[in-house]
Amino acid sequence: MKLKSQPPKEATVTYREAPCSGNEINGLGEKEFRRAKYIYHSNGKSGPLPFDKMQHVFRYSVPAKMLPRIVRGAWATFRPHGTISDHRFEVSDAKKMTQQIKAKALDLGAGVVGICEVKDEYLVEGAVNKYRYAIALGLPMDREKMLTVPGHTAAMEVQRVYTQGSYLTVDLTRYIRSLGWPTKALPINSSSEYLHIPIAIAAGIGELGKHGSLICKEYGSNFRLTTVLTDLPLVPDKPVDIGVEDICATCQACTRACPPDAIFSEKQWVRGTKKWYVDFDKCVPYFSSTYGCGICLEVCPWSEPGRGPKLSEKLLNLREKKSG
Repeated sequence: MKLKSQPPKEATVTYREAPCSGNEINGLGEKEFRRAKYIYHSNGKSGPLPFDKMQHVFRYSVPAKMLPRIVRGAWATFRPHGTISDHRFEVSDAKKMTQQIKAKALDLGAGVVGICEVKDEYLVEGAVNKYRYAIALGLPMDREKMLTVPGHTAAMEVQRVYTQGSYLTVDLTRYIRSLGWPTKALPINSSSEYLHIPIAIAAGIGELGKHGSLICKEYGSNFRLTTVLTDLPLVPDKPVDIGVEDICATCQACTRACPPDAIFSEKQWVRGTKKWYVDFDKCVPYFSSTYGCGICLEVCPWSEPGRGPKLSEKLLNLREKKSG
């Protein structure tokens, strides 16, 4: 599907001398595992970051009409913790409780929900995990508005979903605390100590796409992620195979559409894993200049409404025929 706006060809802001290589910090080319490091978005606790100036340009260039939404979303980040009920609901059936929590998340506005056990590899370097489970939540964005990327309209829609996601995490954690179980919200506002994409992959939300973002069957890449952590006994989901690899290996939609040419045509070694990766040093100046860009997400064939389930079925059937 074609975008409704014409993307600018070049970034309007960049460093005269880059402070370092973002790709190096991210671990591009490294074949040994290590945890990720903070690099661009800051949670306010990580101290100065190499690309803070670029991030400031991005934050302070937003249109004034977006500020109320940003403030509402930021307010939610001050409520990740809360009082836990003294009356604990003892869980005798984790499967039933899992269904209950997923239903509650959907009722609060989530589009897709998945659960996984938390592993240290899902945390940034130096962070310590205190919870057993992560509840991954995906919230869809308005497709018509997002087809105007990059620009104010799409940026406003992203911020709307960020705010919605932040309130969703806080409301869901309040519900879990009312059951007497510890939990923590990770509102969408800036980087957290936990990595949303690896958690969502482990929770069965979707697969990593060529553009470095998650692809799910329901919304393609036209959605945003957030996470809730808890010790409430739940049944984890499993990673899914919807056929993303089959199409990303040959599809060139995002590769051709990316103005800064930041999307690799082949998988790269990144901190011990060979996976799809986006060139940070090329992407971030353009991202910061265009209100968060988003071009690659919207040109992705998976993002066309209603196409995901049929595309997945077709790809998996074709794979089965070839292997048979």
